Amino acid sequence: MAAATDFSERRPELWPNISREFWQLHDHGANWAEATEGSPAVWARERYEWSENRVVGTTQDSNVWQPGGTWTLTVEPRNGARSHIRLVLDRRWKGKGWLFYVPVALFGRQMFKRNLQKTLNVLASSRR
Repeated sequence: MAAATDFSERRPELWPNISREFWQLHDHGANWAEATEGSPAVWARERYEWSENRVVGTTQDSNVWQPGGTWTLTVEPRNGARSHIRLVLDRRWKGKGWLFYVPVALFGRQMFKRNLQKTLNVLASSRR
């Protein structure tokens, strides 16, 4: 959860799919932040709100998603040091975003899993 709520200058390092040139923190508080992040192809300004084990990102503006869509990341502790991570997307495409519809429908699960694994690898290597 620490990586999901880290809005320091390290964020693009923690989340390799975020391009540093498209990352900007607009405002933040104790349990929320508003930031623009993404890449040249896909970017979004989102308001993040979090509790102990859940982060919800709500789209404010984007080049591919309509405002109001969300993604929710939940971390559920399991036995030992393991956790179950669940990502739920509720977004609506707009404009050129429709070009991503078929690839995301077919390969989105693997793509999001791979991107999350990159972040987990960054976290694991920083703990060594």
